[in-house]
Amino acid sequence: MSSSVTTTAPDAAAQATGGSKGAARLRTRKQRSAGRPKRSVLLTALTSLILIYTVVPLIWLVISATKTQEGLADSSGLWFGSDFALWQNIHDTFTYHDGIFVRWLLNTLLYVVLGAGGATLLAILGGYALAKFTFPGKRAVFAVVIGAVAVPGTALAVPTFLMFSKMGLTDTPWAVIIPSLVSPFGLYLMWVFATEAIPTELMEAARIDGAGEIRTFFQVAMPLLAPGTVTVLLFTTVATWNNYFLPLIMLKDSNWYPLTLGLDAWNNQAQTIGGDVVTNLVITGSLLTIIPLIAAFLLLQKYWQSGLAAGSVKE
Repeated sequence: MSSSVTTTAPDAAAQATGGSKGAARLRTRKQRSAGRPKRSVLLTALTSLILIYTVVPLIWLVISATKTQEGLADSSGLWFGSDFALWQNIHDTFTYHDGIFVRWLLNTLLYVVLGAGGATLLAILGGYALAKFTFPGKRAVFAVVIGAVAVPGTALAVPTFLMFSKMGLTDTPWAVIIPSLVSPFGLYLMWVFATEAIPTELMEAARIDGAGEIRTFFQVAMPLLAPGTVTVLLFTTVATWNNYFLPLIMLKDSNWYPLTLGLDAWNNQAQTIGGDVVTNLVITGSLLTIIPLIAAFLLLQKYWQSGLAAGSVKE
């Protein structure tokens, strides 16, 4: 009886040791699998297609901007020509037609600073008020904002033109700036962001310390709203910078054109009798137009990414 106990004890110990090692290996495997994301062939293929769809036009634009007017027809679209004319194209773009490109660039900056900047400020004020104050008709305001987000801007362009025509504001910068001040999506985004980013207890503490509503907003709320502010500013800036249809129906004087409308006018010269064909300048101008937007997104990406994630996780 004792011999059987003696012989089975080492086996039991070995089984226990082996079981603990197996459990440890299993836990290690689970930890590795949990830390390693799963790979999806379909998702990878779709991501690659989207990457190609996004990057290839940009590569074509950069390469084509280095070619002369003749080189655009004599060489492949995705490879450089025999002559590298990027610097000459940039010089010609800024000096063509008495430097009208510079005027269009300044017009676009004016529309962005006043239009996009004003839209961001109004979105901050409106989003903060809707998130942190209770008043009659708040649900109706929410419904109006959601409905306005669903309405495309092109659907409102013609009524806006008729209204501004009655007011005598067409063919002026205000015809582009004033409609740009309204950003329903920016207002909704700031509403959601302010709801999660500003603790109500912090506002109550500031009021107890004697701070008024204006001081509470600028000293307490504004620093917390920085990521959302940058996000809304980037979206409104891109929308105003790339705005084409509204200036098209509002402006007749080419001196008030933004870059989008001006480059389109250059491109349409080839379709008129005796018009200059300046496709190389149109391509170079398009490249110069998107550089500020790319730089803004790269420099401010940490802010707008956190702003987009606001409200996605509820603690």
